[in-house]
Amino acid sequence: MVDLTASDARTVCLLEGVSDVAAVRTLMDSQGIDPSPVQLVSLDGATNVGRVLQEIRLLRGDVDVVGLVDQNEAHAAVKALTADGLPVQDATDLPMYGFFVCSSDLEDELLRALGPERARDALVDAGLGGKLEALQNQAPWDERPLAEQLHRFCGAASGRKERAAGILAGALAKDEVPEPLAMLLDRLRWA
Repeated sequence: MVDLTASDARTVCLLEGVSDVAAVRTLMDSQGIDPSPVQLVSLDGATNVGRVLQEIRLLRGDVDVVGLVDQNEAHAAVKALTADGLPVQDATDLPMYGFFVCSSDLEDELLRALGPERARDALVDAGLGGKLEALQNQAPWDERPLAEQLHRFCGAASGRKERAAGILAGALAKDEVPEPLAMLLDRLRWA
């Protein structure tokens, strides 16, 4: 159940998981976006978007709801927004209603924006170098490209995905923020 009772938020931002929340929170902070009118909500999986959107509408129908979804889960957002009464036909309509689509997933967007070497350096600088090296020395991963190793590393251990998303988002310059995140941040800036 979404708790909106303690929030004066004018905008609720639906995000697939806690790693997305960490990345968006980091980017809002680095770009000076006031967090007070925004409530970031982890869906605990994109397929929950319909249920959570219904809960929000029952609790506070007056809030603006925006979000970020992975490409392979965009259909869930389309279905949820259609059920909410919006004329959404397919994923290409989502940005008109404040939902933005990552080309693969958030981690992929962050890794591509930084490039493998800068992403690795950010993780190493944050104290994760030994753990990354351990993964890189494992037989299934030792000959894979660095980008694949990093994507696997970011999601391999409990809590690491959230931490890595914040680290990678924090390493981005303002003009390097991937398009779906930049569009979401623009919406949140005016919340």
